[in-house]
Amino acid sequence: MEPVRPEFVPDPALSREEMDAVQRDIAAAATFTDDFDFDVAAIHHDDVRQQTLGTADEAGDQQVLDAGAIEDGRPLVAGVDQAFVDDVAVSAIVLTRGDEVVERVYAAVETEIPYVPGLLSFREGGAILAAFEHLNGTPDLALVDGSGRIHFREAGLATHVGVVLDVPTVGVAKSLLCGTPRESLDRRLPVGTRIEVEADDSVETTDPGTLIGHAVQTRQYESGNRSINPLYVSPGHRISAETAADIVLACRAGYKLPEPTRLADSYADEVKAEVRTQYD
Repeated sequence: MEPVRPEFVPDPALSREEMDAVQRDIAAAATFTDDFDFDVAAIHHDDVRQQTLGTADEAGDQQVLDAGAIEDGRPLVAGVDQAFVDDVAVSAIVLTRGDEVVERVYAAVETEIPYVPGLLSFREGGAILAAFEHLNGTPDLALVDGSGRIHFREAGLATHVGVVLDVPTVGVAKSLLCGTPRESLDRRLPVGTRIEVEADDSVETTDPGTLIGHAVQTRQYESGNRSINPLYVSPGHRISAETAADIVLACRAGYKLPEPTRLADSYADEVKAEVRTQYD
């Protein structure tokens, strides 16, 4: 996949002020309403089955099932996750159709700036876009490990990637970057619970009270003695807040993370050893 909006490709050489300005422009270009042609119900992950992948290509960075092996009407969903080998960002993408893995790719790119809250896409976005360039398939949807609209300027990693590629994206974060839940999260939440997260004074680009995402409970311990924290789910691009939560719940497969991003997380860890040998 090639960038549709190359002017928004993350440039880590920009100043902090310039990055902030780019993010405001990205938020203005993003669509936080449903704009896609797949059926969310068709995403469903009932059981955890993973096809045996084909042989890796010559570069060692791509594995694909035989062409046409699982063609059907279900949407192609890309899980995107990152790992690090020292200062090298390893971006892994696992392309799924239902419970089947269609394709796996990764890219490793040396980072140029440290982590700064709110500017993650300028540190890791280059590696993600490089991985998307390796994909043979074109995803109908991408689930990105990171925030989307739940962001100081409504332009988190998922929004940045989604706008650059013009692909529907959902941000799936493990911690709340900004905004305020409309109900307390300091209690045990049943699986399937979604609590609205609204913009507060920390969000610069929209009015306080605007719905920007949800805390979504995707897994819970059977015993009441322990509790699993929810995920923070927000629209990235061409997805509404409600549909983003629907999608993440549809992608549950017995784990806290939605299955596409869980597989991407596992694949990123798998290739770290190979990447380390390249940069040693």
